[in-house]
Amino acid sequence: MAARTEQEQVRFSKLKALREAGFAFPNDVKLTANCRTVSELQPLPVEEAPIHTVAGRLVQMRIMGKASFAHILDESGKLQIYVTRDDLGVEAYQEFKKLDLGDIVETSGYVFVTKTGEKTLHVKTLRLLTKSLIPLPEKWHGLTDVESRYRYRYVDLIANPEVREIFKKRARIIREIRSFLDNRGFVEVETPVLTYVAGGAAARPFETFYNALDCNMYVRIALELPLKKLVVGGLERVYEIGRVFRNEGLSKKHNPEFTMIEFYQAYATYQDLMDLTEQLICDLALKVRGSLKFQYCGRELDLTPPWPRISMLESIYQIGGLERTIDIRTLEGARDAATKRGVELSDPQDWGKCLDNLWEELVEDKLFNPVFIIHHPFSISPLARRNQEDPNITDRFELIMGCMEVANAFSELNDAEDQRSRFEAQARRRAAGDHEANAIDEDFLRALEYGMPPTAGEGIGIDRIVMLLTDSATIRDVLLFPQLKPLEVEQAEDSEGSEVEAFGGAKD
Repeated sequence: MAARTEQEQVRFSKLKALREAGFAFPNDVKLTANCRTVSELQPLPVEEAPIHTVAGRLVQMRIMGKASFAHILDESGKLQIYVTRDDLGVEAYQEFKKLDLGDIVETSGYVFVTKTGEKTLHVKTLRLLTKSLIPLPEKWHGLTDVESRYRYRYVDLIANPEVREIFKKRARIIREIRSFLDNRGFVEVETPVLTYVAGGAAARPFETFYNALDCNMYVRIALELPLKKLVVGGLERVYEIGRVFRNEGLSKKHNPEFTMIEFYQAYATYQDLMDLTEQLICDLALKVRGSLKFQYCGRELDLTPPWPRISMLESIYQIGGLERTIDIRTLEGARDAATKRGVELSDPQDWGKCLDNLWEELVEDKLFNPVFIIHHPFSISPLARRNQEDPNITDRFELIMGCMEVANAFSELNDAEDQRSRFEAQARRRAAGDHEANAIDEDFLRALEYGMPPTAGEGIGIDRIVMLLTDSATIRDVLLFPQLKPLEVEQAEDSEGSEVEAFGGAKD
């Protein structure tokens, strides 16, 4: 542990003195109001004014001789309090003056309005509830050190009220998604986080060992396969909201641990889910933002339906600007297009991956307003149904908004023999070194052999939806605890460069 700063040592000394005087972190608080409700009250004459009990963290203090002003902060906001020696008594007022910013106090008093027009609680009694041992940032109301904000999110939430609002909106978004699906007959379920086979997505899993079972296991990379087993079992509309884990890189759009929803509807197609998705996100926008048009990263995002639906191949020509003289319906044409546009190919022998690489490079960053990209290549869609007119593509879509993928869906493959052959092809890729290829899930294949009805399924990245609806430029802004390097590793890497100031003003 790092050495205590001088300010911290002073606070620990104050706590020691408090303990010696009998202080024991009280736990008998009975609140009657919060900061917001008090600030909304109309003051009454002193003799008629009711007494309100409010608790919060001291964030500003203006200590004067016989009377002082301070501000306390709770979840609802800030409230000014007025503290006098005559009300508290000489000894209690002296103890009040020894308090520090960050201390949590209980106050009781009546509401009045100051000469400047600010609603204020005239304090009749005050007591310390919790002693803060680490100082708040000197400019707590304007904390901007991004790395420190993410690492010490608890301080970020104190210092930046707008951050608290983001996470309140996040909770509301999840609540509204649940309500939307529940009202349409979907059943919410929970499925295992640990699994014997990592499947349902093209991603590298985290591995672990289950001591009690004496076997290797994976942390799930998707919710898909167990949910489809439930469709086999007769739960014809089912969904799960849960954490998913992928052992991959970090970026503004990616965190190895993230939240998604997957839902499956029997006797539906990917086209049905496009309609449903459009309705869902428009409903969220109206409830959270109050409009289908709002700002995201300095641009107006327009969700007005209907949203365009365009094939992946056609989008490369139409949006990516590729010359139509190059026929990317063939492997040779796709490789030729990549060479001319300087696109690096992950697998030059796979037409589907070549097309996907071209799309990512030429198209994705140009899709700001919502667009459904449909008909993805067969080779990169191992769980999707083949298109009946063209077996090289699948009945699948990705929803792109804000230049990033928000949802992925398809008409599900329910032919058990076809699914086995695709798993075997994926297993060969895996054996050849492709860590993102699916393994063979025998239990899932057995479930399909019992018979799964024609079904459509979809996954939506909740973190990215929250980014869009809260105007957050990076996924870290919408995760309470984004993944960061351990502090000791960060310090070691920074040891040769400039030091980073910690919240309390000391070097970290």
